[in-house]
Amino acid sequence: MYTTFHIKANELDENFVKALKMIFKSKRISILVEEEQDETEYLLSSPANRKMLEKSLRNVEKGNVIEVDIDKYLRKK
Repeated sequence: MYTTFHIKANELDENFVKALKMIFKSKRISILVEEEQDETEYLLSSPANRKMLEKSLRNVEKGNVIEVDIDKYLRKK
C-alpha cells in the first residue's frame, strides 16, 4: 500500500503517529520526508518556462484564447 500525506511540520503530533499505527497496524513501513516545493515557484523556476507562462498570461489578458470542448474531443477516440 502506498499513501501520501501532505502536512506542515508543525502539525505533526502524537495523533498523526497514532493514525499511522492504526492504518498500517503491525506492517513494516518506510517513511520518507521531503520538503514540498510551491507549485508556482516550481513553474517559474525555469527561465524558459517563466517566459512561456508570462506570454500565455498576456494572451489571456488580451482575450487570445482557444476554447476546447474536452467532451467532444474524448468522444472521437
